[in-house]
Amino acid sequence: MTKAKHSDAFKGHRFPPEIIAYAVRCYFRFSLSLRDVEDLLATRGIIVSYETIRKWVGKFGTKYAASIRRDRPAPSDKWHLDEVVIPIRGRKFWLWRAIDSNGDVLDIMVQSRRNTRAAKRFFRKLFKQYGRPRVVITDKLGSYNAALKSLAPSIDHRRHKGLNNRYEGSHRPTRRREKIMARFKSPGQAQLFLPVHDQVQTVFRPRRHNLSAPANRQSRSDACLMLIVAPAV
Repeated sequence: MTKAKHSDAFKGHRFPPEIIAYAVRCYFRFSLSLRDVEDLLATRGIIVSYETIRKWVGKFGTKYAASIRRDRPAPSDKWHLDEVVIPIRGRKFWLWRAIDSNGDVLDIMVQSRRNTRAAKRFFRKLFKQYGRPRVVITDKLGSYNAALKSLAPSIDHRRHKGLNNRYEGSHRPTRRREKIMARFKSPGQAQLFLPVHDQVQTVFRPRRHNLSAPANRQSRSDACLMLIVAPAV
């Protein structure tokens, strides 16, 4: 087997790229705390503090997410958007998330408002990154309709609670992780963590029922290799 070419981003680290990638992958893939990952590595004879793991997560996490977005296929032309409240230090913030019809997360944005201005800001970010879809499906929040009429009136906008069930399923891993982390400490922390969490979940949790056992093993191996070479982006 050809050895993966490691990124220069790993230079200067005491531990090899495989261990760093494994630690970061475990943190984002499973519902583990930094101390849980520290204990997991210790059972394998690797002694590293949770503060070092925190630095690895902060340094490499966004690079992994960017690499996953770059290498995955283009999203479908049908998007599902929704927003959900996340309490942070006694205040309400709104997590805006967009996914395509395949269930792949396009992007998230944490905002303090749930109005037309916030919807426009999220749509502009999505359009800049992916272009304009053919269909957008949302709930009955009027801000979506007002934003689309202003930015892209030609898009087919469908508003019906029952049509947005795909998004509701995408929300569950975030809620589980929020509970494990005893809620997010700041909007900035949530904005940094969730995009990486969503992208890693996408590559490490393929639609297993659609894959044969060999294909599933190959998908897992490809995802692990991606995290070792990803910091090159």
